[in-house]
Amino acid sequence: MTIADLRIGQSGIIDQVGGEGALRLRFLDMGLIPGTRVCLQKIAPMGDPIQIQVRGYELTIRLEDAGKITLRRGTA
Repeated sequence: MTIADLRIGQSGIIDQVGGEGALRLRFLDMGLIPGTRVCLQKIAPMGDPIQIQVRGYELTIRLEDAGKITLRRGTA
């Protein structure tokens, strides 16, 4: 399961952060770190981008990028 698979109101805990090089580092810099809970807040009318809540703030990312971050269900 990835962030892109979530429905509004669903949450999960980051298991792995994909991407390569600068993209992966950017994810980590934004707080998308394994073990962190994320919750899907909104989806744009055309389906892309999406807004997630992570570490107490809202973050908007592209759906393609959200598909590179795998989640696991459960509690942090």
